[in-house]
Amino acid sequence: MNETIIIESDSPLRPSLKEVEKIIEYEFKNKDLLKEAFTHYSYKDNDSCQSYDRLEYLGDSFLNLMIAKEHYFLYPKMTSGELTRLRAANIDTEALARAAFKHGLHRFLRHQDHLFDERIQELMEGIKEYPLHSTGLIHPPKIFADILESLVGAIYVDTNLSVDATWEVVKNLLQPLTRPENLKLNPVTRLNEMCQKIGIKLEYKDLWDDRGEIEIYVGDKLIGSGNNKNKKTIAKNKAAAQAYENLIKQLAIKDGSICF
Repeated sequence: MNETIIIESDSPLRPSLKEVEKIIEYEFKNKDLLKEAFTHYSYKDNDSCQSYDRLEYLGDSFLNLMIAKEHYFLYPKMTSGELTRLRAANIDTEALARAAFKHGLHRFLRHQDHLFDERIQELMEGIKEYPLHSTGLIHPPKIFADILESLVGAIYVDTNLSVDATWEVVKNLLQPLTRPENLKLNPVTRLNEMCQKIGIKLEYKDLWDDRGEIEIYVGDKLIGSGNNKNKKTIAKNKAAAQAYENLIKQLAIKDGSICF
């Protein structure tokens, strides 16, 4: 059995990991697990603590199982496809990154990632623009989601693999969960489904390698464009969101028929 130790901050700029236990309202029996959960692979020191990679893997699997189980019993009339979408909205990279940031868990990460502050700013700007889940319109830093998943994995191991005890702690970190009535489709899915219903053929023009853009056309008319140099899928989602809004305006103007 591991001896209980007090973990102090090893940096004057990083708060003590004891504060994490206050935030999550759970006290670790094995403090080394808590330390491991907040150690990024970039961090180099003399305490030989391994990175959180294995705990992150475990936490990711735990969250997928528990959210699936929760939704399965809460929404007995939902199809497997609907359940999959709802699960993703609650535990995808953006949802978990937002939760980690909301609880300030990023402040405790031991790392030597020179882009970390830039990632914080990027997430803050994204949350400001989209207070709720953006459905793929921002680029959430994966490292923030990793922090939450590794913490979940650490709690699971520390509770001697108790699903109930772990979920009691973790479910509070994820609140508020997205419910079916608040679930929004991915912009590309939403646009494609609408166009299939009304018989519009779309053409996606991939300019991402050259200038980080995706354009969407109906015939020779540009109806949407999106830009994101970090990730192509976000550029495509932005283009689809813009195209959808433009088509909706056209529908309203022409009483249900589109004219270009």
